[in-house]
Amino acid sequence: MSEVRAQNKYHCPACGAEATWNPSKQALVCGYCDTVSPAHLEVQDNGDEQIVEYDLAQALRGMDESRGWQAQKTSVRCQSCNAISVLDPNKVGKRCDFCGAASLVPYEEIKESFRPESLLPMKVGETQVRDSIRKWYQSRWFAPSALGTKAMTDTIHGIYIPYWTFDAQVEADWQAESGYYYYVSESYRDAQGNTQTRQVRKTRWQSSAGHVSHFFDDELICASKGVDPDLLPRIENFPTKELIPYDSGYLSGWVVERYQVDLVAAAQASRTRMESATEQLCASQVPGDTHRNLRVQVHFSNQTFKHILAPIWLLTYNYSTRRFQVLINGYTGEIAGKYPKSFWKIFFLVITILCVLGLVALLAGRR
Repeated sequence: MSEVRAQNKYHCPACGAEATWNPSKQALVCGYCDTVSPAHLEVQDNGDEQIVEYDLAQALRGMDESRGWQAQKTSVRCQSCNAISVLDPNKVGKRCDFCGAASLVPYEEIKESFRPESLLPMKVGETQVRDSIRKWYQSRWFAPSALGTKAMTDTIHGIYIPYWTFDAQVEADWQAESGYYYYVSESYRDAQGNTQTRQVRKTRWQSSAGHVSHFFDDELICASKGVDPDLLPRIENFPTKELIPYDSGYLSGWVVERYQVDLVAAAQASRTRMESATEQLCASQVPGDTHRNLRVQVHFSNQTFKHILAPIWLLTYNYSTRRFQVLINGYTGEIAGKYPKSFWKIFFLVITILCVLGLVALLAGRR
């Protein structure tokens, strides 16, 4: 794989302290004197860099991997949720950014991982994230009233999570039996013994066949193990057409999760999704009112992949004895989360509904 240029360190031109990527200013900013570093111009102006799609078959046969993060990094594994975080050496904390557990241990890779070659930079700032979470709390009608104060909203973390993207050209031949509805009149006797006539639906079956040609572009397969898999699809609107070449400057000061779904497993998951989607496309082509015995033969070609990073904000909080997560798309601001339900709010809602139904029944009985 090609090598993408990046700077290893980012120092403030005014005071020499470390500059980190600021999503609100879309620049490298010094955390001490708030100086905007001109280094971000070099990051954004790498116009000669291209985002490359790599041949999947060749990679699965053992193509050499492009490895390393182009900057000094430290990896730690959480013994609670098993997330592997890649951090700047001076940013290693005592708690996991994914689940909050104080059980981080050093992680030594058997071999260095695929290095991402493109990413979506963090665009949504922390202030906007906190406002979004507060509004989200307020809109959860069944949540306990004390949720906003007990959910520890100060434990918000900005994280880059790993994805694989897959492209493929699919050619599919299908065969099926198309069903066409028609109606016939039938006579029957009702409960009083009178002869009545009714329309009965029948189905006429005939063979049909066709072909589907479809290109799957940037099908996303998440390689994270630290994020709730039920929540992630609800914020996964990552615009891959806006990806930019990888540069470690965008990761300066941020936690990065190393992929834990490898290329082989991700490719298999992607193939399964594509086959299912192709079958649905073929089913939509079958003429008639219904169909049965659909058979699809799928051929894949021009299969490519790339490894990318996507930004999210993650809030993991405890309420009573349970743990919940809230996710915010760090590029679009979309939000999804889980929250505890108030027994008393649900109880009083059910009682209110039963009272209304009882009143309606009482009024109907008096007529």
